[in-house]
Order: sequence, then C-alpha cells, then structure tokens
Amino acid sequence: MDVLIDNADVLFRAFGVTLKLLLVSGLLSLLFGTVLAAMRVGPVRVLNVAGTVYVNIFRNNPLLILLLLLFFGLPKLGIHFSYFNLNVLALTLYTSPFICEALRAGVNSIPIGQAEAARSIGLGFTQTMRHVVLPQAFRAVVPPVASVLIALTKNTSLVSIFGLLDLTARMKGLLNDYPSQLWWIFIGIALFYVVIVELISLGAALLERRWRIA
Repeated sequence: MDVLIDNADVLFRAFGVTLKLLLVSGLLSLLFGTVLAAMRVGPVRVLNVAGTVYVNIFRNNPLLILLLLLFFGLPKLGIHFSYFNLNVLALTLYTSPFICEALRAGVNSIPIGQAEAARSIGLGFTQTMRHVVLPQAFRAVVPPVASVLIALTKNTSLVSIFGLLDLTARMKGLLNDYPSQLWWIFIGIALFYVVIVELISLGAALLERRWRIA
C-alpha cells in the first residue's frame, strides 16, 4: 500500500482532472441533450430530422472514433483547442444523444393532455416545454440520466490516450514505475472511480426522493 501513500498527491491531482472533466462535459451534455430532445419532439420538421440524424450518428459510433476524428481532423482544418477542451468536446458530443433519448422517453411519458392544456391557455411550444413538459420529464428520468452520467465517468478514462493526466493516465505511469504493486494500484484507482459513481448515485437518489410524485 506504500505506493498509494507515497503517490497520494499525484493521485489526488489526477482525481481532480477526472472530476473536472466529468463536471464540465456532464453539464454541457445535459444542456445540449435537452436541446436535442426539444428538437426531436418539436413541431419543426427540419429540426426534428436534424436531431434524429445527429442522435443516430453519434449514438451508434464508438467514442474512440470520435476522439480520433477530433484530435487529428480539427488541426487539419486549422481549428486548435487545448487537450482539455478537445476531450470535453468529444465527451459532450458523444454523451448528449444518450441524454436526449432519456429525456425524450420522459417527455413521451407525460400525458398529452398536459401539453394541450398549456396550449389552451395561450402558451407556445417553447413555453409549454419549459414550464410544463420538461419539469415533469426531468422528474421521470432521474435514474436513466444518472446511468448516462455513470457511463460518462467510465468514458473519461479514454482521455488518457489524448494528453490528459487523469486517473487512468496516472495508473499507467504507476504501473511502469511499480510493476510489482499491480494489484494495489488497480485497487487504489478503482476506488476513486467508485467514489465518483457513488456520489452520482447518491445525488440521483436524493433527487428522486425530493421530486417523488405521490
């Protein structure tokens, strides 16, 4: 266990990188995923088709392909981002369709009478979504959204291939320096991920309890 104690400062810095990456990409994914869901259930045909095409393309391709495309494709177009921003962009583009589909399922679970009642008092589509439909949909999709964020947590491990010193990158370095301590290193790194996942699960449980509808 000495390998973990001696490198605690390095591991906690890596934990901070992973946590920051998760928070930023998770928040952006929630925002963009909500927009995509509104496009997919909206009355505008062009936006509906655009949202459907986007979801089908990005949801059905591996994250690694998207990372490779951004890291090697954008510089050829003269577009340059920092390693952190590129990884955030890739994770957001990849995760948003899953958020979208979870929210769309929540929207479809809301009785149609809710939207009709909102329209009958003069609310437009945007107002109906913002004030009536989406608040109820978010209550219904806390567990699936939490599952998407947990999957995002695991997907952050891929950024170690592309320049960020996150937990997985530090694990590789420690394994090179301390090959005889393999199990302790694996256990230590795994515990950091377990902490993140448990925090997401706890947050989801608290939200479910607070938003529970009788």
